[in-house]
Amino acid sequence: MAGHRPLEPFVEVRILPRQHKNFFQKTLKKEKTALLRIKANELNLKDRLVHVGRTTKVVKGGKRMGFSAIVVVGDGNGHIGVGLGKAREVSSAIAKGNEDARKNIVKVNILKGTVPHTVIGKYGAARVMLKPASPGTGIIAGGGVRAVVESAGIKDILTKSVGVSQNPHNIVKATLNALMTCIDPLTVSQRRGISLNELFGTKRKQNVATTIETEETTVN
Repeated sequence: MAGHRPLEPFVEVRILPRQHKNFFQKTLKKEKTALLRIKANELNLKDRLVHVGRTTKVVKGGKRMGFSAIVVVGDGNGHIGVGLGKAREVSSAIAKGNEDARKNIVKVNILKGTVPHTVIGKYGAARVMLKPASPGTGIIAGGGVRAVVESAGIKDILTKSVGVSQNPHNIVKATLNALMTCIDPLTVSQRRGISLNELFGTKRKQNVATTIETEETTVN
């Protein structure tokens, strides 16, 4: 018949229900997280207690006392984790915080004993600024910030809390967020498709670029 279009083959299309779709998305996310998770057993981690707080819960029979502990673990070579533990006793809270920190180990970028660039980490109402420093400066920080940067293996850095909140938990998480936001020059050059010398833009920093390439090659 003139102008008649041939029939297209029948293709069955199944639309997954929303709950099944969410289930598969969560499964893929868990598998991806498991692949990226760093095993704490393979690292020489040292724990450090940042803060112990006292909590009170009002119940029918009176007040129930408890404790919360913030623990930071790190190997001094760029691996660090932060954990929070709560229990009726101080020792149990510290043990839970240590276990929680070992489950959340992350890798941060460290360049020649300091951070690659200036960055501000945020968590809640806390804001922590990290600024690279020259060799010999030392760690200019205090409290939870010092515990995090020392556990990560940073030797020279300038820090300042510029947020409203001074809660130790928020300060520690904001510092960790700042370290995780740092990007090393080699990654930036690969994203842009240029060399490190072109990234820095001057021949005067050619030695710096060569040193970075040598360090990255040694690590890999």
